[in-house]
Amino acid sequence: MRLLISSLLAGLLCLTVAFPAAAIDLSKDVAGSKDIPGLPRYEGSIIMAYQLGEFDEAVVPLAPFQDGDWSDAVKLEGRVTRILYLAPPDRSSLEVIRNYENSLKELGYTTVFQCGGFDECGKDVDTFYSEDLHGAQFTETHTAKNAFSQMSVKDPRIVVAKGMLDGKESNIFIFAAYQENYHEPQASDRVAVYVQEVLAKPMENKMVVLKADELAQDIDATGKAAIYGIYFDYDKADIKPESKPQLEQMAAMLKSRPELNVLIVGHTDNQGGLDYNMGLSQRRAEAVAAALSKDFGIDGSRLTPKGVAYLAPVATNRTEEGRAKNRRVELVER
Repeated sequence: MRLLISSLLAGLLCLTVAFPAAAIDLSKDVAGSKDIPGLPRYEGSIIMAYQLGEFDEAVVPLAPFQDGDWSDAVKLEGRVTRILYLAPPDRSSLEVIRNYENSLKELGYTTVFQCGGFDECGKDVDTFYSEDLHGAQFTETHTAKNAFSQMSVKDPRIVVAKGMLDGKESNIFIFAAYQENYHEPQASDRVAVYVQEVLAKPMENKMVVLKADELAQDIDATGKAAIYGIYFDYDKADIKPESKPQLEQMAAMLKSRPELNVLIVGHTDNQGGLDYNMGLSQRRAEAVAAALSKDFGIDGSRLTPKGVAYLAPVATNRTEEGRAKNRRVELVER
């Protein structure tokens, strides 16, 4: 049944695309990518997508996928590396995952979870990648986004292992499966491998709190104030407690200027799709407005939350530093 449905989905995609897809070179790694230090790739694989965050958080599964999510998992913080490999043709997911297991064992890692097949890993385990709400899907290119295309995956296999690297705890999550890629035929009918490492690393303290008078000065000079001292849980609109000092200063400024009405504008970087980031930035803007109103007594009618995703960058999204500058909240005079 999965094979029949996947064939129908592939056919529908062909009917809806009105222009040919640009040819891509799957003979070499994507620019700027590299293997996780110390962990070799399966021989002959190429990197289709790559992402490195010096301090981020990621979910590491500890049990099978059930009812749309991992039945047990931990969210870890540190340096997060995510890589999507395409294995050579005519290789099975079993062969690929066994090679990774042997490499991890030689490196001194301990296996904390492993499974093979839908019965062990979960009947919809492939959707941890294909549904971007789980935060694993690469969306920078259509080819990477369509890896593990829905209803095409066969023989999924997972290994999760923990070890020490240069004195720091390293957690590795590997998912390998035979799959089709509905966007790029060259990437179809072969095994793709998703590799994620979370390397324990303390967060750099870069909290910036703009005082009430500084906020007022920025608004007087430019009509807006860019704020970087509000922090959210990863991929959520929940405001972290360490944001309180900045919220206090925002409230103090608004109280000192009772005639001032503002837009609270949420901005993101370009990691992820536009629609998704529009929703996330809107929810975050609404959370800031709600906090100012509920916790600090600011009249809600003075606050208009608006999310604009990555439509108004102040720096390049090609670097980690630029993306950090683009992730912000702005107070804009209304």
